[in-house]
Amino acid sequence: MKKSIVMYAGLAVSLMAGPVLAADAAAGKAKAAPCASCHGAEGISTSPAYPSIAGMDAAAFSAAMQEYKSGARPNPLMQSFTKNLSDADIENLAAYYASLPGASE
Repeated sequence: MKKSIVMYAGLAVSLMAGPVLAADAAAGKAKAAPCASCHGAEGISTSPAYPSIAGMDAAAFSAAMQEYKSGARPNPLMQSFTKNLSDADIENLAAYYASLPGASE
């Protein structure tokens, strides 16, 4: 039962994220410089105030960024960073961070 709930939740998130775009991790890396000031150069934060994003699921990353961009997830700092990102930029950043090893790996 729990697996079904997780599977359906993942499906819902992927459907909310919009159309599937061909993500380019290299392009995401090129856009990631502003993220490094809080989330670390390779997505591993050194501050407990900011989450590590290396190894984050691409769909979850994309959904969070879209929510920040739209204001559905209010955070003035993140909104200032996401307001000028295109959907392709967000997908590319998601691919880049998903490709990195997480902090515990």
